[in-house]
Amino acid sequence: MELTIDLPDPQATDRLGWHLAATRPASAVVHLHGDLGAGKSTLARALLRALGVTGTVRSPTYTLMERYPLDGGGEAWHLDLYRIADASELDFLGLDEGAATLWLVEWPSRGVGHLPCADVEVHLQESDEGRIARLEAGSPTGATWLGSLLRRLPGESSLRLISE
Repeated sequence: MELTIDLPDPQATDRLGWHLAATRPASAVVHLHGDLGAGKSTLARALLRALGVTGTVRSPTYTLMERYPLDGGGEAWHLDLYRIADASELDFLGLDEGAATLWLVEWPSRGVGHLPCADVEVHLQESDEGRIARLEAGSPTGATWLGSLLRRLPGESSLRLISE
């Protein structure tokens, strides 16, 4: 399953994050793709806020990983792999696939072979008046998640479904 959504302004990117949080499965891995400034951290921050994370939600650009406890239990790991030179550097972070209930991974192509497979791949790109988000299911869990998201979109005026 694949969805393409028009995000005309920053608030729409936030709304997408909130809808992803509202429909999130118990455990999921999200790979976030896009150029610098495409909105990867903005979307991750909105999703984390919607899941009850309070306080500062830092971009993990320099720390590589930030951990956040989630309301209702579990932990989210937000990784930014832009600055790693080799995927094997991830071995030093002590990543255990079962430890986090939500993985948000920016620049996942830099961690190939050392990351769990994505349930949802999010591709963000700038457009004339905002951003375009293309969401692809990478697993049955991801397909179910995107199906739940699709059912919510008709009631959302700030997000426009371009294609499914």
